[in-house]
Amino acid sequence: MTKYYEDYPVGTVIDLGEYTISEEEILEFARKYDPIWFHTDPERAKGSIYGGLIAAGWHTGALMVNRVSGYFDKTQSRNLGSPGMDELRWPNPVRPGDTLHFELSIVGARPSASKPDRGVIELGYLVTRQTGEPVLTARVVVFFARKPA
Repeated sequence: MTKYYEDYPVGTVIDLGEYTISEEEILEFARKYDPIWFHTDPERAKGSIYGGLIAAGWHTGALMVNRVSGYFDKTQSRNLGSPGMDELRWPNPVRPGDTLHFELSIVGARPSASKPDRGVIELGYLVTRQTGEPVLTARVVVFFARKPA
């Protein structure tokens, strides 16, 4: 069943599951996309302010986007893309072996003022680790097609 703007009321919370991140994955991502030493050198990272290797924040973000995109694809959502995100935060580091939990919430919605065939939805991203501590929060604006008349 195709899902449209109208199928995502404010207050909806969607559980996107869990994922355990490995040291190998952290190193591979960081070496390719964010080669800062505390993401790429486990021995040197022990002497950092983090006390050990941590995942790049962009890695955590990529994992969240993968979950969100997969959900919208699976539910055949009429997602039309995003003009951007606000309030992206990485309040706590992600470490090897952390089990991450992904949650998507609908925090705002309005019909488009200029294009009546679509609506604007504000999504809340939340990633927590097994302790319940948040490791990523963000607000993302996404355009969705409206239901045909």
